[in-house]
Amino acid sequence: MQYEVVLPAAGSGKRMGAGQNKLFLLLANKPILIHTLEVFQHDENCSGIWLAVKPEEREYIQHLLDKYSITKVKGLPDGGEERQHSVHSCIKEMEQVDIVLVHDAARPFITHDIIAKLTYTAKEKGAAIAGVRAKDTMKKVKDGIIIETVDRDSLWMIQTPQAFRFDIIAEAEDVAEKVGFLGTDEAMLVERLGHTVHIVEASYENLKMTTKEDLVLGEAILRKRESELF
Repeated sequence: MQYEVVLPAAGSGKRMGAGQNKLFLLLANKPILIHTLEVFQHDENCSGIWLAVKPEEREYIQHLLDKYSITKVKGLPDGGEERQHSVHSCIKEMEQVDIVLVHDAARPFITHDIIAKLTYTAKEKGAAIAGVRAKDTMKKVKDGIIIETVDRDSLWMIQTPQAFRFDIIAEAEDVAEKVGFLGTDEAMLVERLGHTVHIVEASYENLKMTTKEDLVLGEAILRKRESELF
């Protein structure tokens, strides 16, 4: 099932302490951004990639796209101060498509199988997001004191991609901008409009490269996947 994907790529990498956009950091001698882009470049169901970028980084990102033969990128619109603004910037430039995915550019380990499940569910139901079940005991805490142990059976840790029918995510982004609402993810914007969002179980390997420790884990995942090919 064909889709286009939006990748907000205008972050600062403050939590990584990199002093630059963390997407340019190397993971197995290749920028994190390229690892992520290659997933979609090599997915026959992906018909287009949209990257929201900082204007001052556009030239360098175009250089990376050329160097690594990433040919599916349809646009590099300006990113905004918040992720939501970056996503909306891309949505505004897109033509009508059936399914839109929004994916963290710093999650390079998503698989084609999970993407396919998300796009199918979004096509059938309207909205679907990736997630994994909470593994640890969860406590609700106030002022440093535990006030409740939460049943983890109903708790999920949400990831990306998040997949939507185009009309649904376009309306959700437009409404949020109009009323000045800032959500934590795209699903939250869709939920505000009364749409049901379905969850697709993903993988604990679908890490977001956020801290230096994540880079170590990322290298381990790459080694594991390479060993499974032989």
